[in-house]
Amino acid sequence: QVRLMESGGGSVQAGGSLRLSCAVSGYTYSSKCMGWFRQAPGKEREGVAAISTPGGRTYYADSVKGRFTVSQDNAKNTVSLQMNSLKPEDTAMYYCAAGGIYSCYSGSWFRPGEYSPWGQGTQVTVSS
Repeated sequence: QVRLMESGGGSVQAGGSLRLSCAVSGYTYSSKCMGWFRQAPGKEREGVAAISTPGGRTYYADSVKGRFTVSQDNAKNTVSLQMNSLKPEDTAMYYCAAGGIYSCYSGSWFRPGEYSPWGQGTQVTVSS
């Protein structure tokens, strides 16, 4: 059974950076689509970025393109999200999730319903 655990959240000022990590355990080798999502209070969960593993093809929401970078370390079974130039509107709980590889290639990577399981989330707060 695949388990995911996020880390690296925190509080930063606008313009700052954070790096989130997602540790994957119980992994049985198969191609996957690893996604990062976020959910702010009162808002729906939205897709932020995704990466196909092990191929490494990346996908981004328009709101984070050029600021966020998703990457993988297959040797360490981790997926990371480097977040630069953070804005107050990036404040949310951030989750990583695992989906089938087709979720990446079909263009559905941003849909929460394509993913299971999910991590417990890590809070990111950006102050102005």
